[in-house]
Amino acid sequence: MAKTILAVDDSGSLRQMVAFSLKAAGYQVIEAVDGQDGLEKARMQVVDLVLTDQNMPRMDGLTLIKSLRGLATYQRVPILMLTTESSDDMKAKGRAAGANGWLVKPFDPQKLTEVVKKVIG
Repeated sequence: MAKTILAVDDSGSLRQMVAFSLKAAGYQVIEAVDGQDGLEKARMQVVDLVLTDQNMPRMDGLTLIKSLRGLATYQRVPILMLTTESSDDMKAKGRAAGANGWLVKPFDPQKLTEVVKKVIG
């Protein structure tokens, strides 16, 4: 059975690129328009990996990560940040919130799928 990835980003075109790249690599992708939508979808179906942007309306990526880590079903699910934010301070905040890794936009689709394969197979 294909592994499922939750892609959370307020940019529709970026979500489409992520979904296209990951689906081509054999993954199922659930898309969410912001952190609040992502949290609601994550509660409805436990996924194998969460990819989230940082800067989004309603709920940002760090808040989403903290909220997911507060749920028993998401304490061990890998969470990767996919964002334009690349400062050491922001990366430290991401790690403190519970992020397992960091990818910077714009992203290389091949590198994205390689990282995802390393993380969840």
